[in-house]
Amino acid sequence: MSSTDLAFASRLDQSVRTVSVSAPGRLHLGFLDPSGSLGRAFGSLGLVIDGFTTDVELSASASDHLAADTPAGEAELARAADYLAVLKQRSGRHAPLSLRLRHALPTHAGFGSGTQLASAIGRAFAEWHGLDLDTGTLAHWLGRGLRSGVGIAGFDSGGLLLDGGPGPDGLPAPLLSRIEFPGEWCVIVVQDPAHKGLSGGAEKKAIAALPPLPQAGAAEICHQVLMRVLPGAARAEFAPFAAGINRMQQLLGEHFAPAQGGIYTSAAVGRLMHWFADASRGHDAAVGQSSWGPTSFVIMPSHVRAEMLVDAARAAGQLDPRLELRIVSGRNRGAVVRDRTAEPRKR
Repeated sequence: MSSTDLAFASRLDQSVRTVSVSAPGRLHLGFLDPSGSLGRAFGSLGLVIDGFTTDVELSASASDHLAADTPAGEAELARAADYLAVLKQRSGRHAPLSLRLRHALPTHAGFGSGTQLASAIGRAFAEWHGLDLDTGTLAHWLGRGLRSGVGIAGFDSGGLLLDGGPGPDGLPAPLLSRIEFPGEWCVIVVQDPAHKGLSGGAEKKAIAALPPLPQAGAAEICHQVLMRVLPGAARAEFAPFAAGINRMQQLLGEHFAPAQGGIYTSAAVGRLMHWFADASRGHDAAVGQSSWGPTSFVIMPSHVRAEMLVDAARAAGQLDPRLELRIVSGRNRGAVVRDRTAEPRKR
């Protein structure tokens, strides 16, 4: 080790600073107008949830170093390295850093993994260097939020979120509404680890190949969101909220079906979701797929009702062992940032 490295190591030994960021996952509940019938495409409704996070730690190092604690994190190391390189180039701060991915959201599964990874690394980098950069700017630097802005807004605040779609300037979509998700409501999250949703070039190609969603369809989605979903959540009135989500998911599922092989990306998930929808008919439940899937959801008015529905599915032999189910709460807070300096080490 050189004398410079020894001196650097000595300084690290005296005071060890770590910036950690825990970024929550989100469910993408649907686009308002994917074809831009009024000239502004997309617009998104999303819900931030507990139980799924991307966790990163940033600290000083003699040379750039990236590591991961889980297989999901290891799969994200290349993308993390790219984000870190862009941040250094855009900010002009090139000091070597150690970046550790403690946990990562499943990629291309409907949780917004790319945006949460970028936002978490960007926020840790900005905090480390004392840079006054908002999440939208960091996301723009890192190429996130090109269609949906709910992941960016969710990183900051959590909740049930509505954005207005990105504009021609390429900046992330403006946040139009944030509503506290009622605390007693919960979400059955269904995952299929064997499948991935569309992303990158394949996603762009699939969207381009679809016929435009008719303006009448986009108008109905907007009507459902504005007059059922949002006021239902704001007043904790579950029935109109669920009805609006279900109609929105029906219209969008039919629109995107040619690109994703049906209403649901995963056939196994689709079978279970159709069973959930039939079993809860006459009762209130909001059923759908997050983004391109395969992750899907059933939003329920209480944890007890959610457990009863899962138990009924199990008793009926409907739970494919390949699928993963978890009951989680909505999350009304954003990412958690901690800047810690350890006590000086004894020699």
